[in-house]
Amino acid sequence: MLRTIAVTTSGELLRDAPIDRLDEADVSWYWVDFDRPTAEEIALLETRFRFHPLAIEDCLQLLQRPKLDHYDDVHFFVLHTLHPETLETKELDLFVSERYLVTFHLEPCPELEDAFAKWLGHAESSRKGPLYALHTVVDKVVDYYFPAVYRIEDALFDLDQRRTSDVTDRKMDELFDLRSDLLQLRRTVFPMRELLYRVVNTERIQGMAEYRAYFADVHDHLLKLSEMIESNRDMTADIRDSYVSMQANRMNRIMKTLTVITTIFMPLTFLAGIYGMNFKYMPELEAKGGYFAVLAVMTLTGGSMFWWFKRKGWFD
Repeated sequence: MLRTIAVTTSGELLRDAPIDRLDEADVSWYWVDFDRPTAEEIALLETRFRFHPLAIEDCLQLLQRPKLDHYDDVHFFVLHTLHPETLETKELDLFVSERYLVTFHLEPCPELEDAFAKWLGHAESSRKGPLYALHTVVDKVVDYYFPAVYRIEDALFDLDQRRTSDVTDRKMDELFDLRSDLLQLRRTVFPMRELLYRVVNTERIQGMAEYRAYFADVHDHLLKLSEMIESNRDMTADIRDSYVSMQANRMNRIMKTLTVITTIFMPLTFLAGIYGMNFKYMPELEAKGGYFAVLAVMTLTGGSMFWWFKRKGWFD
């Protein structure tokens, strides 16, 4: 499906204008959106717009790394959109020149829908040209990154609050899932940050000086996202280290308890072993009170060792 918006020299907006109408002299610039295009519509990239074959190939071979390529007077952008919940990335391709902005995507793109709504909601937008429309799209794409980062950050803070009271393997699985999500975000945000850095500093896009501050603002947003991602990755490492320390400390306490119990029962087992050998000529075997005497010795020995260990603080 093709969606077109043409801006005439008088400032009039022409929605869903025919493709042939876009070449008329009274059209100042236009925006064409290839939304899940058919094969016939994809062919227009070559026959109608005469884009470079490498750029067309990049549009059809997903997923390309976010990038900016210059082809004579046409500049080709590859952006990555992000689903806030699933973190699934999709490709959004843009061609921009002094006269037009062409957007191309093979799947639904809510960021582009929001960009259209925002751009159409400001009457002065049509007078600012394709670069401002490009900024609107890029800004919306980056805005959709924030909910995913905030969601992961909230989950990490919640996990951090619970780690001292109840640490379980299930929570650690949750932690590693969050760390994996952060890695996925990192693979998306960092290349976009590099792309915006190139856009802000490029001299090859004519008219960029007027809109440099707009793209610099988007670059600042990506810097903030990068810092949040790295901070959250550090937090996952801290929580993981704390978990390992708590597990080691817990194991040490268990081993100490088992060691104390084993140590107490060692002399008792020794006494029981001696009087369980059943030799015929053993001292005290014929003593009437021998059984109770041995039990008393064993009780006294175990109680004394327990008292001594407790006094040394081994049960604290």
